[in-house]
Amino acid sequence: MAKAEASVEELVSMIERGELRLPEMQRQYVWRSTRVRDLLDSLYRGYPSGAILLWETDEAVPLQAFAVSQSTNPYQSTRLLLDGQQRLTSLSAVIRGEPVSVRGRRRPIDLLFNLEHPDQLAVVTEVEENGDDEDETDDDGELIGDEADSTEDELLKRFNRMTFVVATRKLEQLPHWVKVSEVFKTDNDAPFLKRAGISGFDDPRYEKYSQRLARLRGIRKYVYRMDVLERTLSYDEVTEIFVRVNSLGAKLRSSDLALAQITAKWRHSLQIFLDFQHACAKTGFDLDLGLYLKNLMAFATGQSRFLTVGSLTVGVLQKAWKEACEGMEFALNFLRSNLGIDSPALLSSPFLLVVLAYFGHSRNYALSNDEARQLRYWALAANAKGRFSRGSSETILDQDLASIRQGGAVSELIDRLRLQFGRLDITAEELEGRNQRSALFKTMFLAFRAAGAKDWRSNLTIALDHSGAQHRLQFHHIFPKAVLKSSFTAREADDIANLAFISGKTNRAISDKAPATYLPPLVEQLGEAALAAQCIPAEASLLEVESYKAFLLERHKRIAAALNAFVGSAD
Repeated sequence: MAKAEASVEELVSMIERGELRLPEMQRQYVWRSTRVRDLLDSLYRGYPSGAILLWETDEAVPLQAFAVSQSTNPYQSTRLLLDGQQRLTSLSAVIRGEPVSVRGRRRPIDLLFNLEHPDQLAVVTEVEENGDDEDETDDDGELIGDEADSTEDELLKRFNRMTFVVATRKLEQLPHWVKVSEVFKTDNDAPFLKRAGISGFDDPRYEKYSQRLARLRGIRKYVYRMDVLERTLSYDEVTEIFVRVNSLGAKLRSSDLALAQITAKWRHSLQIFLDFQHACAKTGFDLDLGLYLKNLMAFATGQSRFLTVGSLTVGVLQKAWKEACEGMEFALNFLRSNLGIDSPALLSSPFLLVVLAYFGHSRNYALSNDEARQLRYWALAANAKGRFSRGSSETILDQDLASIRQGGAVSELIDRLRLQFGRLDITAEELEGRNQRSALFKTMFLAFRAAGAKDWRSNLTIALDHSGAQHRLQFHHIFPKAVLKSSFTAREADDIANLAFISGKTNRAISDKAPATYLPPLVEQLGEAALAAQCIPAEASLLEVESYKAFLLERHKRIAAALNAFVGSAD
């Protein structure tokens, strides 16, 4: 294996010219803007950033497109990027000022550089910045946005301790924050210094800012070590190296490694997988490709793990993929039509889809009324209880698949659920201390929407996909945190019983008003039914801060009753 070196600038140029390509075995670009921010910060400080693994070959290897634009490869041989895609795609997007394609969408990676950053590293890893993704969910499956918990001054103080941040409209207006991509477009400091209010060489900030801009542009000269695999290796050997390297480094998920093995065996299959992923996304379910591969394994082997993927023949994979697609289509239709779940944000785990897909296939998609009713109950109860969120999720998934494979009825799935949780009805005590990250919060939204809950201002039925910022759904603290902070902890304030679903504009209009102030006029205008749909007690005695604990207890009872009525029963 040969060793070489190349600067960031050279590597970005290789991508742009089409000299460096991406093999089909690679996973897609998945980095969030915050990861790119941290990479830029590391390179700015000269920290180590790993090596790059390449393979130069004359073989006609199946390729996939980079997430950034490229020219057609003008060279007879091809340099394939085996390790370093996320880093180099990110750097290419930022330095060239180009958008990246993520799951069919094109968006910029928009970062700001703080000319006034502290001299010493200030780590503020807990900061969550807006503008990272277009969709409303994060990696933890969070349902919807929160009201702002920090004041603008507090947020600005935290941002000012950082060197790079994901861009926000407000920070862009401040003169000492500059767009990173704009800095890379020119070697002229004048526009940035002038905007910062520097009019001459005698300004004490002139030298500091100029040095920092030069240091930022110096990222282009950062040198990566490259390991280059021999041209004599076959594609199958390179795939094996790719899998081993990434297995040892624990850099990729098992689904990413499985994808490399599948595409090496079933050439050009990646586009087939991506086409189905895109088709599902158009129906509202933009799911990770790894889930579809796990579903493929379930249909190919009757279990969900990727341990045996290397032994499967192309014929087995192709047959299983066709059946897996049919099963997934049934699962998504069942979710929307029978459960009212129209977004992956309402799932406590997407593994639920694999069980539904496999069960539908086992019944040849012909379910009796009783089976459909029981399957609805199992799915809602499993979703509310978080069946695949406790212990080893793959082990639990495989238990359900085994029950179905052995001809088990829905009642066996329900029995497994009961064995895991005991009683399946939801109690008021079970809601205590839960917050917006609880699986029960997602079911609470489903139950309230089914009960006809509407926004208190627009009278629109609550939904995750309303257009326009003013109508976008948020969860609202009925007792705002500002009202509670002197007497109650943050955890008590975030209790699930203190949360309701309203639009962003309604939320901002209420701001930090106490419920005793803003709820009575709402009841007078809309009637108690508007609050009853979200299980909010309207009794004046429960709306005072001193009665907060009593308010939580009462609402816990009402929410539990509403959830049980929505989920139904197994009988």
